[in-house]
Amino acid sequence: MNLATNRVPTTPTVPAAPTMPTALTVSAAPTTSRLRSIGDGTVASVASTPYRLFEVAVRRTRRLSPSFLRVTVTGPDLDRFADNGFDQRFKLVLPLPGVGFDHLGGGADWYQRWRQLPDHLRNPVRTYTVRAVRPERREVDVDVVLHGDNGPVSQWASRAVPDDVVAFVGPDAWYPGDHGGVGFRPHPGAEFLLAGDETAVPATTSILECLPADARGEVLLEVPHAADVLPVEHPPGVRVTWLPRNGGAHGERLIPAVRETAVRLVAATPRRPRQRLRDIDVDTDLLWEVPATATDGLYAWLAGEAGVIKTLRRYLVTDLGVDRRSVAFMGYWRLGRGHPL
Repeated sequence: MNLATNRVPTTPTVPAAPTMPTALTVSAAPTTSRLRSIGDGTVASVASTPYRLFEVAVRRTRRLSPSFLRVTVTGPDLDRFADNGFDQRFKLVLPLPGVGFDHLGGGADWYQRWRQLPDHLRNPVRTYTVRAVRPERREVDVDVVLHGDNGPVSQWASRAVPDDVVAFVGPDAWYPGDHGGVGFRPHPGAEFLLAGDETAVPATTSILECLPADARGEVLLEVPHAADVLPVEHPPGVRVTWLPRNGGAHGERLIPAVRETAVRLVAATPRRPRQRLRDIDVDTDLLWEVPATATDGLYAWLAGEAGVIKTLRRYLVTDLGVDRRSVAFMGYWRLGRGHPL
């Protein structure tokens, strides 16, 4: 399976930049780019860091279902927002009243500087998945799971209107190397299992749209309601199963579905000896591991509530013998706690 993404970064003729609200005054670090020759005598700018701070404002919102809202943002530099496809992550930075984003600056050390800020200057920051990039229109889409005021992004998104300001720390298309931030890295030709709850739906649907036509695998998505089932494009060799909880507990439908599906998928592949796993306390530690190079055999990508994901990972690796080097797992959030950064 060739994982070359269907989303090919382009360098189209860009229309005039949209007018931005004056309240947003984000600036990138002054030394984030340099010049290089690209072979035909043309000189092009090259970024020196893979990520940068983008100034953006809400262009529109669209309710996709009871639990999902799509927020489309625009900004004068979003033609430089790299379109890497799959489950590309970025940081969504919310504004603080009367503060904005100037104090964050730009450059590779933004996170260290952010952590050193006093509480009243530390903007809320959360990790999200890029849902779509349209550089020719200077637009980026992000799909947000709505759960009332339980979380700063849900609270912000549910009230967002055009021209509301926000900032993204995202991949810079002018950077010539690997940006990082993509967790879906199966072995070429491997059959795969994607499983997660509603917080994994944006990443999963983005992955599906980027897969080659010969991809083979199973996708299991647990969502709050039957009305949260979304249309998604995927290759014919991939089966997508939606699992509405309809008031049930988190993982109530996902855990048994993964167990049943995984048994069937691993039946045709050799099992490995029992593998020891370090116990991770999901209440104090971040549950997150993305192997850089997967082995052959079944590849699993798991994302969602940390307690559920820990259970699924242990079942795959310890009980079924799936190679731990082929299991990417990400605890996006923890029941009873806020989302990790």
